[in-house]
Amino acid sequence: MKDLIKYIAQALVDQPEEVSVEEVEGNQTSVLELKVAKEDLGKVIGKQGRTARAMRTILSAASAKVKKRTVLEILE
Repeated sequence: MKDLIKYIAQALVDQPEEVSVEEVEGNQTSVLELKVAKEDLGKVIGKQGRTARAMRTILSAASAKVKKRTVLEILE
């Protein structure tokens, strides 16, 4: 899951080397924390949050396949 989000984010931003994804695992839920360069934050979020919502939808579909809940947080 971590690699999937990193791949998508790197394709969207101007500075792909600044993209980092940290995974915080719990018992039932994992949280992926996505950090990008400040200038690229708008590209990852998208208009009215559409890009972020699409990334979360892909993540939930992929995590449902392995029967685990994963949440995406975009950090500033």
